[in-house]
Amino acid sequence: MANAIRILGLDPGLRHTGWGVIAVEGSRLIHIAHGVISPPEKGAFAERLLCLFEEISAVIALHAPQEAAVEETFMTANGQSTLKLGHARACAMIAPARAGLPVAEYAAKVVKKAVVGTGGADKDQVAFMIARLLPTAGSPTADAADALAVAIAHAHARRSRMLAA
Repeated sequence: MANAIRILGLDPGLRHTGWGVIAVEGSRLIHIAHGVISPPEKGAFAERLLCLFEEISAVIALHAPQEAAVEETFMTANGQSTLKLGHARACAMIAPARAGLPVAEYAAKVVKKAVVGTGGADKDQVAFMIARLLPTAGSPTADAADALAVAIAHAHARRSRMLAA
């Protein structure tokens, strides 16, 4: 894997932030690791955000990705929930940026299309395709599967950019 690029995918959430690291070598995708960060639900808001930032930073230190990709925030009818999700997303963007990684952003529809082939795919379809594309990942939780899907979407997007160049 001398020419492989490691990509960290993040699916931010205040209750659960999924993360997944893949390596890309040519058109080959290789599962490295995945997991979910779950800050203490009873903690103060600032403590929960700090937990997200520190845990994402620890994942970066442990798995040494060279690039990161984050799923964009979707707007909900509840403005307060959207704002809080935005804070979690900020942690997911600042931690890799602070580590010197370029950070790309992808809409959920783009991620689903890259993995399933349709932007309207549900979580079960995404998880099914992650199990097929990354068989050594096993059966990750929905949050981790979504993070791996974000990493795969970034791998496809960077490959397309390289082919176009």
